[in-house]
Amino acid sequence: MKILAIDYGDSHTGLAVCDRTETLASPVGIIHEKNFDKCIEKCAHMASEYEVGEIIVGNPINMNGSKGPRSQKCELFAEKLREIVNVPVKMWDERSTTVTAHNMMNEVNKRGKKRREVIDAVAAAVILEGYLSFRKNK
Repeated sequence: MKILAIDYGDSHTGLAVCDRTETLASPVGIIHEKNFDKCIEKCAHMASEYEVGEIIVGNPINMNGSKGPRSQKCELFAEKLREIVNVPVKMWDERSTTVTAHNMMNEVNKRGKKRREVIDAVAAAVILEGYLSFRKNK
């Protein structure tokens, strides 16, 4: 089953999709949208376009396990998305995914504007990789 991962952000929302075998998570783009509701609609459209069977929304839980304002906003995002798509929408702990994405960009020496253009989609792919690993080991 194809799965869409979303790294929601106030201005940039990263997207990643896995193949049907749930082996490879690939960044597929960034939605540049500041309007909360329009961003949800665009994510729903992408889920339909990629014909996914499930959506994972990154949940930026604090390192101590508590949920701050950002986590609450992502939970609201997932809740609103559930209302307009016909596939399950799940939250997934995304602690340290942006750091991992930045480290990956350092390894391939991608810097400056090029990094900013892809970092959110790479973070979504890291979220999806974590979720896929969990599913395989479950």
